Amino acid sequence: MARRWPGRPINAIDIAEPYIAFARARAVATYPNFDVADAIAIPHPDGQFVGSTAQLVLNFVSDAYAAVREMYRVTARGGKVAAAVWDFRGGLVYQRMFWDTAAMLDRAAATVRDRLFSAPLALSDGLPTLFADAGLQAIATRSVTIRMDYASFDDYWRPLCGGQGPVGVCVSQLAPDLRAAIEDAVRLAYCSGAADGPRSLTATAWVTWGTVA
Repeated sequence: MARRWPGRPINAIDIAEPYIAFARARAVATYPNFDVADAIAIPHPDGQFVGSTAQLVLNFVSDAYAAVREMYRVTARGGKVAAAVWDFRGGLVYQRMFWDTAAMLDRAAATVRDRLFSAPLALSDGLPTLFADAGLQAIATRSVTIRMDYASFDDYWRPLCGGQGPVGVCVSQLAPDLRAAIEDAVRLAYCSGAADGPRSLTATAWVTWGTVA
């Protein structure tokens, strides 16, 4: 956004202080401005922005409806509100490879997978319905697919062990023997009968936008 609209004030928030510290440490310009704040209580006045967006986060906030209503509130009339969420059920190959494998070996992992993949926002009509309920108009949606490129299985697996997000939490809570068994099984899925090495795995998100009336 800063590159596309140089000079415009751009404000970003996240509830996790380490994420904000990471972003601030890598900032190279005045904007974006990074602040620790909760998406369901955005610390800005009504109608301050010409647009607002939530990228791959609404699945994980405590109240997605409240977050969208807050985005609506801080956006001026005629402005755009947009959001993207992962297509957990049908389009997140790089995570399904982990979840489907882990679910075969661990009932707790299967429970988390089922909750993620059956949640309303995991479905194609989830975001449009949420936007309509929040009062947005002229709603449109589409899917966007990117590639997740990995140099090796270790490049794929190590980020899953950092304790971040549902996958990270799941891995961090596994007993050592079970974690080793799941890692070995996911390695087989990653390699799929070939030598370890580079892989390019697809990841699809649902993207929805609407206008503040």
